[in-house]
Amino acid sequence: MITGLRAYGGNAMSFVQIIEFKTQDIGPMRATSDSWEKATEGKRTASRRMLARDHNDPDKYYALVFFDSYESAMKNSNLPETQAAAKAYAQLADGPPQFRDLDVIDEMN
Repeated sequence: MITGLRAYGGNAMSFVQIIEFKTQDIGPMRATSDSWEKATEGKRTASRRMLARDHNDPDKYYALVFFDSYESAMKNSNLPETQAAAKAYAQLADGPPQFRDLDVIDEMN
């Protein structure tokens, strides 16, 4: 693990988690995300989330979740509401999800 990195401009490095999963029915997944968002209002540390579908495989999706830091992501992951949502996602997906944990080293707006 690389430690001590900072993004350009001296700001603390942010963190992105990408969750890849397959489902033939995205509706229940989106409903679970919406419920999680309401349940964690004022508690969650995720600053942004995005859902994308694979252009070449319409049953494959990617959830991108943005955090201020790895530590912030771990705090969010430990919320009981996040744990419950993760169990629901696992039951709704067509197989286990794949996780990618990314330290952001450069960002352009």
